[in-house]
Amino acid sequence: MKNLRSKYFWFLTLTILGYGLFEYYRPKPIDWTPSYSDKDKIPFGTKALVELLPDVFGGQAVESLRLPIYNHLTESKLPAKSNYIFVCQNFDIDKNDRTQLLNYVKKGNNVFISAYDFSDTLLKTLDVRATLKAPSLRDTALVMNFVNPTFRKPKGYVFPQDDGRNYFLVKKSKNVTVLAQNARNEPIFLKVGYGKGHFYLHNLPLALTNYYALDSATSDFAFKSLSYLPVQPTYWDEYLKQGRFGENEQSIFRFVMTQPPLKWAYYMVLFGLFVFAIFAGKRTQRIIPVMEVPKNTSLEFVQTIGKMYFQQADHANIAQKKIQHLLLYIRERFGLRTNELDEEFKEALSQKTGFARLEIDLLFGEIAHAERSGRLTEYALLSLNRRIEDFYQKTR
Repeated sequence: MKNLRSKYFWFLTLTILGYGLFEYYRPKPIDWTPSYSDKDKIPFGTKALVELLPDVFGGQAVESLRLPIYNHLTESKLPAKSNYIFVCQNFDIDKNDRTQLLNYVKKGNNVFISAYDFSDTLLKTLDVRATLKAPSLRDTALVMNFVNPTFRKPKGYVFPQDDGRNYFLVKKSKNVTVLAQNARNEPIFLKVGYGKGHFYLHNLPLALTNYYALDSATSDFAFKSLSYLPVQPTYWDEYLKQGRFGENEQSIFRFVMTQPPLKWAYYMVLFGLFVFAIFAGKRTQRIIPVMEVPKNTSLEFVQTIGKMYFQQADHANIAQKKIQHLLLYIRERFGLRTNELDEEFKEALSQKTGFARLEIDLLFGEIAHAERSGRLTEYALLSLNRRIEDFYQKTR
């Protein structure tokens, strides 16, 4: 039986290992997810663009950030002038980040934002509104082109994965320059002056991804867009896409969960171990001994203590403990205060318990007698005990 179990175990292990190797080495389908991340080589990642950015900025450093905007702008030592680039699906920031970003630009710095969905509050401050239509794959897509004749391409730029229906609505033309537009002359790239600096608003982030940045027909669109930024130290934001922790701060299981073959192999290992534990446990489980239920000796203990007091003829002490227990029961059971056992208390107790008022008076009369007496007779103790037990039975 043991040898049979061992054969099953090794068969299951080899099956899982073989499946994992097959999934790992088989050709992987192309992932068209728009991640806009600088670590992704997939079509809609931005690894190629980020690697080429130092050439765009004349060899200036381009630092990738995994910090919130507020933390970076308040805790880091910044150069006199710099650029801040955001390329993402949704540019969604909170009030603290927005305030610091506006102050950053006001001091003479530049912010480049390429996204489909912008923070309404930020655009409201800049007197601009963005139309939002999800990118879709269509047979016909609007041609994009720059306004500047130097950058303008004779046939324009076409991005098949985005039909080009998104554009900006400019409420006030003051301090706003249209840098690029679609075939309908709707602005898709704006330069907005704010304080001493500028915001560059761009609503075609797919154009900055690997797929289009490496395509000869469209590669110069991304670099021409970014060339509007001055040559100075530049920060590339990854916090809005990847969060705060970098790859060196992530556990091995986070990496496993991002790789479909490894993830499925991990799940199969867990499932196999679970199945093995069930079948092996059934065959090797020992007999569970019958355990007797522990006896409740509390009642015997109380009876023993009671007999001890009774044999010592300490009737007053027993009476006091019975009275204290009764008053505690009244407080917890009926919510009445027992510090004053006056007429009002007795009437309230009678109404709540349904106990006859005469019986209440007799009960508390004997209680008063027991509390006044220094020594209590055995007959008086038994009489008090009968009345208290009768009260318990009729009110429970």
